[in-house]
Amino acid sequence: MNQSLWMMCLLLFAEGGSLSFLTTPTLLYYGKFHEAWLVGLLGSVASAAGSAVQLLLLRWALASRHPWMRRITPSREKVEAAVRLYPSASFMALLLARATPLPDAPLKLVAAVVEYSVSLYTLAVFLGALPYFYVLARLGREFRIPTWTLLAAAGLIALGFVVDRLRTRKRPPS
Repeated sequence: MNQSLWMMCLLLFAEGGSLSFLTTPTLLYYGKFHEAWLVGLLGSVASAAGSAVQLLLLRWALASRHPWMRRITPSREKVEAAVRLYPSASFMALLLARATPLPDAPLKLVAAVVEYSVSLYTLAVFLGALPYFYVLARLGREFRIPTWTLLAAAGLIALGFVVDRLRTRKRPPS
């Protein structure tokens, strides 16, 4: 696999703009080859940039009335449920959500619906990711997890995601 920081940034940009399920293995991998502070800093910048693009695309998808968008746009019920659960997509909530391995999709959805400032959103994601990414890169440096193990973990994460999606599709609406 490529050990270039440019490749890491490209991967984390794409991850930030998508489902973000390969971020942890990516940071553990690149942490083996580069200083943790550099991986954390550059990775946070790339991920925040990808997240900003994703926020803009999500806003566009939510605002569009095209029939072909209905399939990939969250249902109105899901948006309203997220807004009820997270009435304020505040800076600190976004920062703290990004500083943990927990999914931040509900807050991202709320931020898109309420048209939260893209620059504040990007800054919150960057600042939240910075310590988290540093710690993961540091763990990668200290433990030097074999690449095959990281690839297997990434495969299991992807498989878990697919199984979860298939399981929720088969579940009757409540």
